[in-house]
Amino acid sequence: MRPRARSPRTEDQLDAVTKEKLIEDLKVVAQDVEELLKATASQTSERIAAARERAEESLRSARMRWADASDEAAAKARAAAGAAEDYVRDNPWQAIGIAAGVGLLIGLLIGRR
Repeated sequence: MRPRARSPRTEDQLDAVTKEKLIEDLKVVAQDVEELLKATASQTSERIAAARERAEESLRSARMRWADASDEAAAKARAAAGAAEDYVRDNPWQAIGIAAGVGLLIGLLIGRR
């Protein structure tokens, strides 16, 4: 049995989830490194000093990558919002129909409870 090909939209959604997870993981690692740096601040051994320097550099690098990923995500969100706005402007009656259908479905789901 052949695996089904993923649609580009599904791959984009998986990429978004993966990026979000990566950003969350980077935040956790950054917090852990900061705690480690604080805990070893009084240590003066040469090996610990070298490890602290590497950790600080890694933390700076991770923060820059996180900022880049956040900027990219914000740009994609703005692009998606712009595309949605363009669609609504070009197809107002279809947009109204879609909104009414979604509202009806939500109403039915809420009414079932």
